[in-house]
Amino acid sequence: MITLVHFQTCLSEFEEKFDKLASKYDHTIQHSSELEAVINDYSRFVTNQENKAAWEQLEHSELEELDSLVWQLRNKSAQCVAIMEKYRALKLGRVSKLAEVHLLPPFRPLLRHFPLTCPGTPAENFLAWNENSAKSASFGASRHALDNGDVQIADYFKNIEECIDKEFGSFHVTSDSKVLLVGSGSFPMTPLLIAKRSGAEVVGIDIDEESITLGRKVVETLGTGLKIRLESTLLENLDYTREATHIIFSSTVAAKYDLLDQLHALTNTQVVVAMRYGDQLKSLFNYPMRATDSNKWKLVDTILRPDDVFDIALYQKA
Repeated sequence: MITLVHFQTCLSEFEEKFDKLASKYDHTIQHSSELEAVINDYSRFVTNQENKAAWEQLEHSELEELDSLVWQLRNKSAQCVAIMEKYRALKLGRVSKLAEVHLLPPFRPLLRHFPLTCPGTPAENFLAWNENSAKSASFGASRHALDNGDVQIADYFKNIEECIDKEFGSFHVTSDSKVLLVGSGSFPMTPLLIAKRSGAEVVGIDIDEESITLGRKVVETLGTGLKIRLESTLLENLDYTREATHIIFSSTVAAKYDLLDQLHALTNTQVVVAMRYGDQLKSLFNYPMRATDSNKWKLVDTILRPDDVFDIALYQKA
């Protein structure tokens, strides 16, 4: 039987590991494997059905005892996910440089076309897209190694990618859509996959300058020809906010519901907002759902994904 003490022990261990590994980030990939292993373990912990059932059986008073630890874990895990994206972007940069070094100078310009056209290249190992596997496309479809520097997908990233197909439910993204991602991170999987699959224009914003710098390099390597733009700016300073037909909030954006409230005055009447969130056990890894101003936004659908690290709430203007 899983008890409160069991949860306290496990969560304290995860919090200690996250705190230690976050402090080790030095803008290199030196500690990437260690962090990836911990985040993978954490992803499995929050999606484990036995843990989920036990968490839901805890008394209110027991959950209150965990409040402080849950809050710390939520923030620390979000920080570590951001760092792991940086590791992944840095690894891709190494692979791209190695690939370019081994090309004769006249052929180096062709590298920019590899992500979408050249089977077996390092870039394709990240963006493994083909028309016959649209439902299961994943950057991790190929796990080939290059120069002992395996650029492999973590379980966490694979889980995120598997959520993207269902992001907007019946509110489909088409080539005419304009998609805005709040919290694009250093390895912008969502913009890359949406732009590739639909042909839509996608803009990602993030307040972390390093994330935008790394993210732009990832897009340059993997997204040649796609309509993707990454900006370090605020929603109110972005003209595209009013044009957006679909907006996605990363689950690790702490202020997402405050930003949603702000968005009401900044967006068009037809906009659809996909809010990634996690309640109950998933709230250990995500900021949970909150009530909205009923005069501004209405909840039109929820997409529950028991095996994935977050669920999705869809909003339209009231």
